[in-house]
Amino acid sequence: MSKVNVLVVDDAPFIRDLVRKCLRNAFPGMVIEDAVNGRKAMAMLGKERFDLVLCDWEMPEMSGLELLTWCRQQAEMKDLQFIMVTSRGDKENVIQAIQAGVSDFVGKPFTNEQLLTKVKKALTKIGKLEGLIAGAPARVNSAFANDSLSALTGGKPEAVKVAAASAAPAKPLVNAPKPQSAAAAAAQVGRGQGQLRLSSGSQPCVIKALSLKEALLVVRRSTALPQVLEGAVLDLEQGENAEVARLNGYLHAVAALEAKPDSEWLQLNFKFVDQDAQKLDYLSRLIARGTQQKHFTPGA
Repeated sequence: MSKVNVLVVDDAPFIRDLVRKCLRNAFPGMVIEDAVNGRKAMAMLGKERFDLVLCDWEMPEMSGLELLTWCRQQAEMKDLQFIMVTSRGDKENVIQAIQAGVSDFVGKPFTNEQLLTKVKKALTKIGKLEGLIAGAPARVNSAFANDSLSALTGGKPEAVKVAAASAAPAKPLVNAPKPQSAAAAAAQVGRGQGQLRLSSGSQPCVIKALSLKEALLVVRRSTALPQVLEGAVLDLEQGENAEVARLNGYLHAVAALEAKPDSEWLQLNFKFVDQDAQKLDYLSRLIARGTQQKHFTPGA
């Protein structure tokens, strides 16, 4: 079997763990190592040969773009498959990465299928996929609908039951508002608005509460229900130029906002995974502004 070495680079432990488990489930023979930032990855790449790098863009000490630029300056790494796994999907960022020599992109949030499609494409380019698949044992297809959950639990039913329990409907709210005004009430005591990006699509949300580690969000219920442990990106406007801060994380809990099974609104506990100092500083300033945030009613 052809040996394949992969380096996963991301400052968020959750993302690194998600990518590692996804790859190990699909390719048991793959050798996977990880780095917390571009600086650490550069040191590892200088000592060991890798076939593929899966790298975040925004990281402390050295960004993914800086690491990519350095890799392409090394004669022995000009053909290295370098996939940017990032929430930066803007046209100017894509152009920047292409000019620097990126092999491909995977947008956050991503599903296992999306990630594996890009990895297989990259390994095919360097003639490593066939040997890797040939040496892998047959695997049973997962019946779980949520890719992130399946990857993190390793496909264990008992782990899924625990996660499902945390997604049970919330207890009745104290002085709960009437159903038609539930979201409006959340907005009145909230911390502003944002855009939540899931693998199933994007939707506006109310930020009901906020800390450096998590956010309590309110979103309108849709056909595709958010899943516990599903990776997501919270987009928030920042500064006078309305630049967007992309906060990576995952859904820790999903519950009905109102104490009824057909609640039109959902309350999501969104855990942040970024360790980037710039993002943490932005969160600190957003928290400090507190009541200065503009009130927002979803769907208004």
